[in-house]
Amino acid sequence: MSKLLFLEDITALEHALATAGSKSLLIFKHSSTCPISARAHQEVDKFLASEALGETLVCAVVVQNARNVSDAVAVRTGVRHETPQVLLIQEGQCVWNTSHRSITLEALREAIAKN
Repeated sequence: MSKLLFLEDITALEHALATAGSKSLLIFKHSSTCPISARAHQEVDKFLASEALGETLVCAVVVQNARNVSDAVAVRTGVRHETPQVLLIQEGQCVWNTSHRSITLEALREAIAKN
């Protein structure tokens, strides 16, 4: 099972983007106080344990702890911030995103399979 990597500062975000390179990078924006986000976190954990993960690097931003990182993701991708939110980055570009109750194991599997 792959481990969720937490992005706590801009340097960690830049490192994740560089490390992913041509591989897929999934960024999960999480709120530690929101029940919808807690459910989404469970779905991301299921994805981490699944065979669909492949070589995808999965990172999380806890918005209360690293709002500047969350804002930087929005600026870099051009995708308006929401929490919870998942963005799929390939070669530096956001190719898919979803939020709230749409964050499911199946949605994550489909996004990786299509991209």
